[in-house]
Amino acid sequence: MADLGGVALTSDGPAPATSGASVGPVRFVLGAKGAVLLVADGMGGRAGGSRASELAVSAVRSVMSNGERDRGDPTAKAFAGSLRSALEDANREIHEEAERDLRFRGMGTTATLAGILEGVVYLAQVGDSRAYLVRGDSLVRLTKDQSLAQDMIDSGVLSEDEAASVSNNMILQALGPTPSVRPEMTYHELRRGDVLLLCSDGLSHVVRDDEIFAAISESTDCLAVCDRLIGLANDRGGPDNVTVLVARVEGDGLGRADTGDTVTRRVYPEREG
Repeated sequence: MADLGGVALTSDGPAPATSGASVGPVRFVLGAKGAVLLVADGMGGRAGGSRASELAVSAVRSVMSNGERDRGDPTAKAFAGSLRSALEDANREIHEEAERDLRFRGMGTTATLAGILEGVVYLAQVGDSRAYLVRGDSLVRLTKDQSLAQDMIDSGVLSEDEAASVSNNMILQALGPTPSVRPEMTYHELRRGDVLLLCSDGLSHVVRDDEIFAAISESTDCLAVCDRLIGLANDRGGPDNVTVLVARVEGDGLGRADTGDTVTRRVYPEREG
């Protein structure tokens, strides 16, 4: 249907971007089963955070590959439901392991999970890692931080600029700390040439949205975009781990963006029953 090309790059703190671990670039043709992209930012110390994010990746892989393969090609409803189930399964596995093993008590991870199927991206969100979409001359944040600062923005207590200066922003939901979670689900139609960017708060807390847009709009090389953004974060002290994943969608299976064809953020229906 469409080509998907992208790269993920991570950095463990104040260091040149080239010292990070990279995955990609990767290019493949989207098939009937779609594709998934995930950023999971662990917390609970180095060991706990690493284990929590590892479990999240494993749960997503299991649900989105084994489950869908057994049922044949997914419908849009089944695909979106599997994204939600993947994060719920991940939460359960992380929470149960933390209860069993005192070394991991209190561990958790954010999760921003994007699934692309038939020209639509579905997002399942827990925590404050973000997803952005660039189309033409605009950048739209597709996710809303599940954090105290975001709640204060929504209630009018803080402006966006004031919230950006909050040094200890508490997240209100993560995978692992509680027995259950409620992923926020949204969906968005894609157009040819759209660019998706997923990132941890290590990027979004120190690099502005306009700088993210500039990096994407000035290069078609996904790896170069990741390098540039992580370099900016590290130049500003790299106060937290940085993960950036960039994917550009192309191909005749996608429509072209028309003038005024803005990105619309739609809330996906809650699970029935």
